[in-house]
Amino acid sequence: MSEASHTPIGALPAGTGALALGTYELTKRFGSFTAMDRVTMNVAPGTVHALLGENGAGKSTLVKCVAGFQRAEEGSILIDGREQDIANPVVARALGIGMVYQHFTLAPGMTVAENLLLAGGKTPALIDWKTKRIELADFLATTPFRLDLDVRPSELAAGEKQKLELLKQLYLKPRLLILDEPTSVLTPQEADEVLGHVRAFARSGQCTVLIITHKFREVMAYADSVTVLRRGRAVHHCAVADTEPARLAAAMMGEGDAPPPEGDAAARVGRALHAAKDTAADAPITLQVEGLQAQGDRGTLAVHDLSLAVRAGEILGVAGVSGNGQRELVEALVGQRARLAGRVSVMGEPYRARREENRRLKVRSLPEEPLRNACVGDLSVAENMALRDFDQPPLAWRAMGAGLLDFAQWRRRARAWIAEYGVKTQGEGAPIRSLSGGNVQRAVLARELAGDINVLIAANPVFGLDFAAVAEIHGRIMQVRAKGGAVLLISEDLDELLEMADRIVVMSEGRIVFETAAATAERHVLGAHMGGGDHHAPASDGVLPH
Repeated sequence: MSEASHTPIGALPAGTGALALGTYELTKRFGSFTAMDRVTMNVAPGTVHALLGENGAGKSTLVKCVAGFQRAEEGSILIDGREQDIANPVVARALGIGMVYQHFTLAPGMTVAENLLLAGGKTPALIDWKTKRIELADFLATTPFRLDLDVRPSELAAGEKQKLELLKQLYLKPRLLILDEPTSVLTPQEADEVLGHVRAFARSGQCTVLIITHKFREVMAYADSVTVLRRGRAVHHCAVADTEPARLAAAMMGEGDAPPPEGDAAARVGRALHAAKDTAADAPITLQVEGLQAQGDRGTLAVHDLSLAVRAGEILGVAGVSGNGQRELVEALVGQRARLAGRVSVMGEPYRARREENRRLKVRSLPEEPLRNACVGDLSVAENMALRDFDQPPLAWRAMGAGLLDFAQWRRRARAWIAEYGVKTQGEGAPIRSLSGGNVQRAVLARELAGDINVLIAANPVFGLDFAAVAEIHGRIMQVRAKGGAVLLISEDLDELLEMADRIVVMSEGRIVFETAAATAERHVLGAHMGGGDHHAPASDGVLPH
């Protein structure tokens, strides 16, 4: 492993806002577990510094200590070369440190305007809203984002919520901005826009940026330097100009056991399965959606007369900028949102997303934010794994005219799935909310991918996961396709769709506005339609089956 190559810490000249950050042998323990082990790191002022590492490597622990949400037992944090005791977030805020978290921290019942004002922590008893709205509108005009000040976060899609989280911090003009997976719910275009704005903010000398990401592309394109953490230790520091993704992957995994850079493993799986089994043009249509309409949270139509079809052994990708009806489409398909009009059929039968139909027609789903949408947080891992078939043999049996649940069988099967899917948990009896995001997703995968599958509806299935988990999950989705399942893959990551899908349709303002075969798809054309560049384009280029 290379020697650490730190940039010397030193403050910028007076009048600039960016601060210099240093940590010296910072150590954080949770009981007997050492989450962060003597981490030393230097971040030069006015730069973008990336933190890389697998899930559980200690990245979030490190930044939470800097932001005052956790306190290290040993070591020091230095701001502009001076040691600081950052006891809580209030102290961090006074030092000019702001943080955007991977998990949303918005007040869901308050408007965008109210969330922005609350971010400062000093809201007056009486607010001059006329003046404040002008001020907020002027602020938004300086950013690449456009959000309705009167919308509530509960009405926003995940990508829009992420933008609001970033806006909250930019509004406060931080000297150090910490970003925890800021682009995990953004399209590549949105991610480039966000990171370009953040990098320009840093290079203007107004701010220093520390960013946690799993995406090598983002590190190479937008960061100045990088620190790699592995098992709680800082194992590699370098300038981005002096490295490449393969070397960073080796540092993350350890010399000799590194997988290929992000996406390569999944791409190999995808290419092999595609080569082994191409979708037949006359394969039966397994999932058909005709004229679907669904209402949004604000009472207006979010899905407009939408039609699509997926054949057996095919992955249809749905691309689109966050907030264009994808969430409402998924919820209408899986039974979480009422359908105002239209028809959905599976295997030629009407499908209303009832539990009996899911079982009989073999329909499964991998929703966005699985802890919120696919789990009961306080129930155990075993209980969550049994939600789909808890009342069916072998998890239950009938005796003396009554249904009896076999809890021992629940636990046995859960232990087998935990081992098969590599779910990191204290045991099958642990509450599922105690698991990390990636492990919640693995637990849901085990439940949803068990047995035969006719239709799989997957919405942003690798949200916030590291590249090793992404490759594993992509491989399992491809296996569903290889076995003849029809997969509807809704994703805000265009790279994921280009890698995985057979066909791609673009969704804009609740409608399918463009379609193409993935093999001949052109990124700039897809991006133009995603951005609403041509809503008069034909919705199909001839490959949409009817």
